[in-house]
Amino acid sequence: MTRILGIEGTAWCASAAVHDTASDETFIESDAYEPDSGGIHPREAAEHMREAIPRVVAAAQQYATETAEEADPGIDAVAFSQGPGLGPCLRVTATAARALALSLDVPLVGVNHMVAHLEIGRHRSGFASPVCLNASGANAHLLGYRGGRYRVLGETMDTGIGNAIDKFTRHLGWSHPGGPKVEARAHDGEYVELPYVVKGMDFSFAGITSAAKAAVDDGVPVSDICFSLQETMFAMLTEVSERALSLTGADELVLGGGVGQNDRLREMLTAMCAARGADFYAPEPRFLRDNAGMIAVLGARMYEAGDTIAVENSRVDPDFRPDEVDVTWDAQPVASAARRHPDGEVRGAEATVELGERVHKRRVGKPYRHPELDERLRAERTRREARLTSLARREGVPTPVVYDVDDQEATLTLERVGTADLREQLAGPHVQAVAYHLAACHAAGFVHGDPTPRNVRVGDERTYLIDFGLGYHTDHVEDFAMDLHVFEGALAGTSDDADALTATFESAYREAGDVAVVERLREIEGRGRYQ
Repeated sequence: MTRILGIEGTAWCASAAVHDTASDETFIESDAYEPDSGGIHPREAAEHMREAIPRVVAAAQQYATETAEEADPGIDAVAFSQGPGLGPCLRVTATAARALALSLDVPLVGVNHMVAHLEIGRHRSGFASPVCLNASGANAHLLGYRGGRYRVLGETMDTGIGNAIDKFTRHLGWSHPGGPKVEARAHDGEYVELPYVVKGMDFSFAGITSAAKAAVDDGVPVSDICFSLQETMFAMLTEVSERALSLTGADELVLGGGVGQNDRLREMLTAMCAARGADFYAPEPRFLRDNAGMIAVLGARMYEAGDTIAVENSRVDPDFRPDEVDVTWDAQPVASAARRHPDGEVRGAEATVELGERVHKRRVGKPYRHPELDERLRAERTRREARLTSLARREGVPTPVVYDVDDQEATLTLERVGTADLREQLAGPHVQAVAYHLAACHAAGFVHGDPTPRNVRVGDERTYLIDFGLGYHTDHVEDFAMDLHVFEGALAGTSDDADALTATFESAYREAGDVAVVERLREIEGRGRYQ
């Protein structure tokens, strides 16, 4: 039996917990910071931590004493949120954890807050190796285990989803947190179009928030904007989650983060997983919002694996990315396998493909999306795929011949090319060819939009790009660099040799394309959440 006392204090919630591995029971005591107006103020939040953490830790210690089999409360280690988060809050939390570990003469365990959001869902669901969608105030990203670490498969390129919603509600003069208020007002709203920005498995909320503010200022009813914010943002998160399941071959999805308490988001994810035969799990609300229970649960796994830290090495990291954590406990990689049906269909993230002498592709309707949004996206993407596939071919990029297109039915008839997805034959020459092909597309003034190993076909002599549905015309180096970012992120999630393949890919792109694009890629990586 292991008993871990966990302490959480990354931003707004001071929390302490005791987790008992024998009974699998977790006691949690929390005290949330509530600003008088606006969003979280780091200085005020840190002051709250200084006042609240001693109280919640005392409550956890009292619970440990009262439930101990002997006089000794039996705390084996103290776990704390080492990052990411607000620096002032993290430092208060770490100081309390160090002092407590020293006073109890037990080891210290430094826990990554975002990995804890994933692991609490995996622990309580019993899933072996799920994809995790973290949807919280400062974060929104997809994680999957590969090569000893949780890899970031996709993430917001600007702001976390909770913060994006809060920016809109502050514009209305509503207090923090804004999410529950938007959810309440959305019940009376109707759909209006807002920007929908998905690039591979990455996404952006900044433009949606700006458009929502402008719409309210122009007189659009607040309830309609609240409804449409949820329909748009949550559909984006659900779409990229499905893309991650398709890319990795996983059939399990867990949800983490405080925004995961939203009924509409959980409804969308449940519908998506049901439609593709995947399992979905969302922990109960006390484990979704920031809490020390998840810190204690992951702390127990790390402690049992011998993954503790000395006090002198326990410095906090406000930018602690989940893909920087060496996983020492019992995580398992997903088994990559395309979803093939008995009738010969292959199911991707947004379409079913019938394989014969020719390929018949149909973008299926998504029951989780609002009908107007779903119809618009399916038609737009079908037209784009047909147009850009043919354009790329004229620019010398190997692509399928487009024989027929029906954007109303969202169907395409295409030449059958290659013998396997790149995901099944990841090798240097194929990756090099992808770089050459993307460079040619960029030189012609358009991007692929979703260049993952599922959207590249390989044959005996040629490597083909397929599925240009997320592509568009552009002359911006930022957009070209995002193509590279998407491909490299997908490599990290599907290959155990991602570093070498990435080096080969970038070297080939430098040779065939504009070096400025690779330089901008470095900037984009630096702008990623907690980079």
